[in-house]
Amino acid sequence: MIYELRKQGTSITPGYMSGFGNSFETEALPGTLPIGRNSPQRCAYGLYAEQLSGSPFTAPRGANERSWLYRIRPSVLHSGRFQKADKKLWRTAPCLEADVPIGQMRWDPAPMPKENLTFLQGVQTMTTAGDAGAQSGMAAHLYLITASMVDQHFYNADGELLFVPQQGNLRFVTEFGVIDIGPQEIAVIPRGVKFRVELPAGPARGYLCENYGGALTLPERGPIGANCLANARDFLTPVAAFEDKDTPTELYVKWGGELYVTKLNHSPIDVVGWHGNYAPYKYDLRTFSPVGAISFDHPDPSIYTVLTSPSETAGTANIDFVIFPERWSVADNTFRPPWYHMNIMSEFMGLICGVYDARPEGFTPGGVSLHNCMLPHGPDRQAFDHASNVELKPVKMTGSMAFMFETRFPQRVTAHAVSSTTLQDNYADCWSGLQKRFDPKRP
Repeated sequence: MIYELRKQGTSITPGYMSGFGNSFETEALPGTLPIGRNSPQRCAYGLYAEQLSGSPFTAPRGANERSWLYRIRPSVLHSGRFQKADKKLWRTAPCLEADVPIGQMRWDPAPMPKENLTFLQGVQTMTTAGDAGAQSGMAAHLYLITASMVDQHFYNADGELLFVPQQGNLRFVTEFGVIDIGPQEIAVIPRGVKFRVELPAGPARGYLCENYGGALTLPERGPIGANCLANARDFLTPVAAFEDKDTPTELYVKWGGELYVTKLNHSPIDVVGWHGNYAPYKYDLRTFSPVGAISFDHPDPSIYTVLTSPSETAGTANIDFVIFPERWSVADNTFRPPWYHMNIMSEFMGLICGVYDARPEGFTPGGVSLHNCMLPHGPDRQAFDHASNVELKPVKMTGSMAFMFETRFPQRVTAHAVSSTTLQDNYADCWSGLQKRFDPKRP
């Protein structure tokens, strides 16, 4: 049975609290949380106190992440040793299994499998970057899930997980509470948090970013000021919910690029109350408030950053999660689509819905493109011709949502990505129609 928080005024599962990075407290049974101390001699209801730390103990207060969990059994209690399990198509950086020439790459949407695949079986790694052991870099995956996890749970010791659904809904039953998301929403599950993935309404497909580095956080707004972009109040953290089940389950752990499994005689979703600032959360991308040019010229895509994983170099992200949402385009005497460019950052891009303005053909919802470090890219011939000749009146770009996982590290494609039947061998041809237009006699 799942118990849920009612003292916060909710009567359904899941329930949420709002605010990014807040220190929350929530209990599913009244009096669970101790007052004035974290680890009392005896916890209420015979519970165990356990701390989950997402940062070193001595991290500065503003960067220190930890939560206290009051659970039926401590996490150390499992009935057997960890055994290595089949990681399927999940890969971890550094991963140099594919030797392919450099170049721009694009994939069609991956078809939904006919066989039953749970989350752990349905992850397909497309690229890896950096080094998970050095806690830097990322991996970009697709997920294709056709079956719920039953008597199975998982946590990732290598990094936090950013889920971006493209088709179908996901339910995360976590030790902190329950999170439901669908397309145009995201969920972040921090490193070390136990959960299972269920399908409330049929198969699901989407994108998954595995962040080996610093935890995702809101970017600084700089001269933008106090408002716009992603607002902290729109991020939702689950309220406490727990299972009191004495039935066997498997616990899978991703550690050092490998997958391990052990057996439990109980559900690990047994946290009756918790407090702290290290917890999973969700966010609706449609609440993002974009800013842009209202006179002329084209601002950098960094103004669309939802979340960022900082690095030790100020202004250089380990990962930026960037979206291209519905917005007005009003700039005067300006080429409005993304310009032609070469970037030190490497861009893994996906399309959740609609049409991306720089790629009206060949890039469809569920698809992927990869533009690696210092490889040129930009609008195709059709987009260039349209943008160069269209009447520059205010236009609202609607019905579309694209995103990028952008990192300072080169992204290495996996053997699976290279051998996939969805790989577009002719992607680079989309620029072949760009002709010489130079005429020194025509200013």
